[in-house]
Amino acid sequence: MVNEALVNMVIKDSQPFSIVDDDGFRELLHVLDPTYVIPTRKALKVMVDHKYKEAKEKAREQLQKVAAISLTSDMWTSLNMDAYLAVTCHFIDDNDKLCTILLGVEHFPNSHTAENLAAGHIKLMEEWGIKDKVKCLVTDAAANMIACVRSLNVRHAICIAHGLNLIVRKSFDDISTFNDIRSKCRKLVTYFRTSTTAKERLAQVQEQMGRPVLKMIIEVDTRWNSTFNMLERLYQLREPVGAALASLKTDITPPTALEYEAVRDALDVLGPFRQATVELSGEKRVSASKVIPLMKMLNHAVTSKLEGLNSNLTKQLGDSLVRRVREQAVNLESISVMTMPTLLDPRFKKLGFLSQGKLQEAVSRLKSECATVIRSSGLQSASTNTPPAQLPASSEAGQSTNNSK
Repeated sequence: MVNEALVNMVIKDSQPFSIVDDDGFRELLHVLDPTYVIPTRKALKVMVDHKYKEAKEKAREQLQKVAAISLTSDMWTSLNMDAYLAVTCHFIDDNDKLCTILLGVEHFPNSHTAENLAAGHIKLMEEWGIKDKVKCLVTDAAANMIACVRSLNVRHAICIAHGLNLIVRKSFDDISTFNDIRSKCRKLVTYFRTSTTAKERLAQVQEQMGRPVLKMIIEVDTRWNSTFNMLERLYQLREPVGAALASLKTDITPPTALEYEAVRDALDVLGPFRQATVELSGEKRVSASKVIPLMKMLNHAVTSKLEGLNSNLTKQLGDSLVRRVREQAVNLESISVMTMPTLLDPRFKKLGFLSQGKLQEAVSRLKSECATVIRSSGLQSASTNTPPAQLPASSEAGQSTNNSK
């Protein structure tokens, strides 16, 4: 039992195997149970490997019972600049619960061509025995990923959170002056994160002001939310930062009052994008039906906020965001894998669409699919001499249900 608890602690808390050599840890275990023989580092590694194999086999057995699986895939780079391919599968179990299993985070030393990426995905799918069960693969919009999915011959969906990231990033790039302010803020934050003297001075100033000691947050280029967090924290600390800089020997200057005003307004405009990103990033809830309504809500939220802005700079940023949101909405409202869930979700139905033209096209596709299901059901029933299954209000179900709205 103690060995199992030790293995679980190492796994859950990401503890190193060397923990069994730490004097304090060994002393603690001796106090708890003087008769317990602490395993060596090598023995602990063997126990963790055994636990991993047990968990993997259990997950494999679970996947064998599943009829359909979706995958999400992404490339990322470690701090040591090593490339990895991460693939996660999603499915609904017998209890109608949405489940997620990480298939692997594989070291990827090969060039990131579509062929090599496809080979990496096939290797993982064959290893887990799910090659014929994959119905959709979600990736970013990189050309090599798109070509990879095309060669795998499965349905492709672009990650919506990544799409929101691109909307915000491109809008920043559209407004060079605002991008300059962002770069200035990043340089200031980097200084306070990398200089021990500056970091300690900032903490001292916050304590003198009677404030809780907060640390700076640096942005990550691939995640726009980190830019929001960076600017939000800097705006919170603008007074302590100014006071700390006054006593430090550096040529780095803080943003001006007008620049801070632009940051404040930008945070207000970008707030709905952060909420949308968080909402779409959940793993335990199906989110496809929310995508189109969220784009409509973003358009409404940003447009409403623009009316109360005083900064012309932030108005330009808002205008760029609205334009790109509308472009993205039109694209999403043309994709069946997005429109069908929205129309069939009783919370949204027709209300979530921004374009009435795209709405009518989506309704027509839904009617066509319903008619196909009815015809297929009729043919199967005829071959077995059983009455065909009936859909509510026949093939007009989609339209009649939506008319209730």
